[in-house]
Amino acid sequence: MTKPLRPLLLVDDEGAFRRAVADYLEGAGFEVTQASNVAEATERLQTYAYDVVLTDLRLPDGDGTTVLQAACALYPDIVVLVVTGHGSIRAAVDAIRLGAADFVTKPFQLDELQLAMDRALERQALKAENTFLKQQLRDRFRLDQLVGRSARMQEVFTLIETVAPTSSTILVTGETGTGKELVARALHALSRRASERFVAVNCGAIPEALLEAELFGHVRGAFTGAVSNRVGRVELAHRGTLFLDEIGTMPAPLQAKLLRVLQQREVERVGESRPVPIDVRVVAATNADLDDMVARGAFREDLYYRLNVIPLRLPPLRERREDIPLLVRHFLMTLGEQAVPPRRDVVFSQEAMRRLMAYDWPGNIRQLENTVERALALTPQRAQIDVSVLPAEIRGDVDDAQPVPLVLPDGGFDLDRTLAAVERGFVQQALARTEGNRSRAADLLGVKRTTLVEKVKRLQRLGLGVE
Repeated sequence: MTKPLRPLLLVDDEGAFRRAVADYLEGAGFEVTQASNVAEATERLQTYAYDVVLTDLRLPDGDGTTVLQAACALYPDIVVLVVTGHGSIRAAVDAIRLGAADFVTKPFQLDELQLAMDRALERQALKAENTFLKQQLRDRFRLDQLVGRSARMQEVFTLIETVAPTSSTILVTGETGTGKELVARALHALSRRASERFVAVNCGAIPEALLEAELFGHVRGAFTGAVSNRVGRVELAHRGTLFLDEIGTMPAPLQAKLLRVLQQREVERVGESRPVPIDVRVVAATNADLDDMVARGAFREDLYYRLNVIPLRLPPLRERREDIPLLVRHFLMTLGEQAVPPRRDVVFSQEAMRRLMAYDWPGNIRQLENTVERALALTPQRAQIDVSVLPAEIRGDVDDAQPVPLVLPDGGFDLDRTLAAVERGFVQQALARTEGNRSRAADLLGVKRTTLVEKVKRLQRLGLGVE
């Protein structure tokens, strides 16, 4: 079995030099992706976990140390080598202090570069050390337990910080597992109500017959089993925050009662006509399409507008893949601290990280956390977690796939063109899923980038161009 190529990002603005180095490295066992400037390099780093980065320190739009710092911040296990001129040795030494594994000076022999790279990779394999940049995790990129540095999550953080001090009602939407309750808790923690109660109600987990009493409370004798007075969750949240999760599952009769509570700012316990004044900040959440439910008459339009004062949408994990390495480090730290004995020096291999970043995560952050916990449990004696302990669907295994029943038409058919059409479909899906990034698309398809490029060209020659 051939040894897999190691992904490498080569950053240099001199085209001829870059291509020559890329050709040599591809022959030396690397799969090379090229970038000509800082912006292009940092963009590629956000979407793919390379094993190695080789960057010039002098680039047209900035300094190569920016690429170095971006790589080390995202991937603590990555190897970065810098290239500098004879007059810039001091800059190379500074780069070493910033996390570079080694440097080479121009002009250099290609075998000299290979030697430096081999030494750096050997040191990395021997150390397997944890450089998680804990201060960044704790202070720069999260609100409470919300973790993310992507543009999408920075927008979420900004909105949370802006609206948290108000008393406006907020509707948090997002797929299952995206962290809607964490957002609600962050809104409460940053509000003027932080010293009061945060009361959470999962509207989908409480039987319909009990939900009214759970929300609004009841008096003794109001119904069978009501043996004493009980304060409801809405009243318990007085002066604090009431979190209504899965609001889309609330039955229609209770929707009307909740609307009245929000409008009148008072609640009536079941079996009692005396209203109790309340002062609550409401945060509702749902993974359902409430617009569609309103259109179908499944959710009250007036309640929807009462809840949707400030909408806040959480992006699914597949829309912010650059946050996956940061989230993985966060879960490794928190779960590792809980282990007996504690485990503080565990990392995922770059290949395992690539699989994590390529997967679509239908269960979002909750599924990622479970995957990290599973990997830790299966590797009690290891400092590095590799691909073998990942679930089959994340590894991309297809061995268990069921064969597709095939029927040959009576009149026969063009086998080559049919297979090409099937191939085109998968290529097109991979490119669409990776937003045109051919390196990541090739990884999804299990081929080299150069192979994918040739497939696209062949399909175009057959009149089956890929959009």
